[in-house]
Amino acid sequence: MLSANFLDGPAALAWPLCSYLELGALPSAVPCARLHASQVLWEWGLSGAGENAELVVSELVTNAINASRDQPWPRTVRLWLLSDESRVFVLVWDGSPMRPISVHADEQAESGRGLLLIESISVRWDWFPLAGHQGKIFWAELSAE
Repeated sequence: MLSANFLDGPAALAWPLCSYLELGALPSAVPCARLHASQVLWEWGLSGAGENAELVVSELVTNAINASRDQPWPRTVRLWLLSDESRVFVLVWDGSPMRPISVHADEQAESGRGLLLIESISVRWDWFPLAGHQGKIFWAELSAE
């Protein structure tokens, strides 16, 4: 299970492939994060995971932007991509301590299916608050195959 110390110290250094991107919590961050994920996975030779990773990145960054609406300026979201070449972890930080909420979206709704999509694409996913720090990290594990 991932925890707040996952990105600190030796645990973070154990990942042979790691990318980090900080973006303003603006709608334009979503396509930037998607493109970043696509290009990084291509560079790592993991383009087979690219489409699923792009979808997960889009959903997580969108959720982070929405969660950041009530946060003071400057509002940012942070994206990490980690891989050991057999799996890819997508982690997104936002400044809100509120837990992600799954809503029931009817078939006419234009939004509200993000967590369901993440659950169906990911091997596993979860979130954790950052003890002693502001915000939370939402993460998803994908197969790199």
